[in-house]
Amino acid sequence: MGRALRRMMTVITVVALAYGVAVAGLYLGQRWLLYFPDRSTPDPARYGVADALTPVRYDTQDGLTLTGWHRPAARADRATVVYFHGNAGHLGDRADVVRYLWEHGYGVLLAGYRGYGGNPGAPSETGLAADAQAARAWLTGQGVPPACIVLYGESLGSGVAVGLASAVPVAAVLLESPFSSIADVGQAHYPIFPVRLLLRDRFDSAARIAEIGAPLLVMHGTADRTVPIRFGRRLFDAAAEPKQAWWVEGGGHVDLHRYGAATVVLDFLAQHVTGCGAASD
Repeated sequence: MGRALRRMMTVITVVALAYGVAVAGLYLGQRWLLYFPDRSTPDPARYGVADALTPVRYDTQDGLTLTGWHRPAARADRATVVYFHGNAGHLGDRADVVRYLWEHGYGVLLAGYRGYGGNPGAPSETGLAADAQAARAWLTGQGVPPACIVLYGESLGSGVAVGLASAVPVAAVLLESPFSSIADVGQAHYPIFPVRLLLRDRFDSAARIAEIGAPLLVMHGTADRTVPIRFGRRLFDAAAEPKQAWWVEGGGHVDLHRYGAATVVLDFLAQHVTGCGAASD
């Protein structure tokens, strides 16, 4: 009995040590698990948009100079959509996705992130919030009033868009495959670990979204395995009116445009962002 007990204690000790090492690894490497930047510098010509999007540079409050891609609105009554992309790749990967916006006269600013696409720095929740503020400030500096600025957040970018829209006035907010919080998603993917206690970058959109007074559109696929739709529904339920949801039967995490997302977005903008005009900052 004593030998069996010693063996059992040895196994328990080994398992506990392995678990502790795994927890430590998750904590130390969490940003490598959350952010997957392509650090190469994209060229609009390589992505077939050199005639449409122009690289622009703007400064963050913490001293970084970032590059985004911009196209002004074709008409004075058309809004400009600031696009915050997801956690992987860089701007070039999204250029063709937003083509329908400028083809319908809307302005576009593909917002650059620190650590992505040749930009300096390393991504974090605080850093990406500063990057979003800088993108909006640059746009208002170009004479685009808040009533003509729409924020579009894709996946991780939904957390960036919600954070910005909860702090400053905008015309509307569009969220594609969003989450209630990174803690919710992380805990779902790693249920045996105390993810909620380990996280540094939480992107708690559910706690902020009720502060948004602008019209809101949430788009989410029922087959999304990266961010399960229950987290998109949780975020939508926490939001204030006016709000609209588009739940896409069979839609995944990055394929909603195959199901007609462009038409849904254009209809939403036509309904809620009409004749944008001057507004105070």
